[in-house]
Amino acid sequence: MDALVTINAGICGFVTSAEVSSPDNQNVEFRVSSNCEKIAKLGKSLRQHEPIDAYEEINPASDGVLMGLVREHLRGCCSGCVVPSGLFKAMQVAAGLALPKDISISLSKR
Repeated sequence: MDALVTINAGICGFVTSAEVSSPDNQNVEFRVSSNCEKIAKLGKSLRQHEPIDAYEEINPASDGVLMGLVREHLRGCCSGCVVPSGLFKAMQVAAGLALPKDISISLSKR
């Protein structure tokens, strides 16, 4: 199955698109396109680790490849980036572990 995701990261203005595919509903491949340099590098790193076992990624006893690479590439203020969550959800959908449904975060200052 294939999952397509577009993520508007917020105030930084960066937009990320990704196609996540899984021919066997377990192992996934990421095709990430972003105008954010850090996310683009994350996408290239994901490609070097493919295929990624989605079942292992959701295993609570595992650190996971995706989130490990996120911690490596997104440090400091980028630690709060919403893109990794969107990629993780797309991985779940591609592997048949979740149904496709839009997600959102609304922020305001009081």
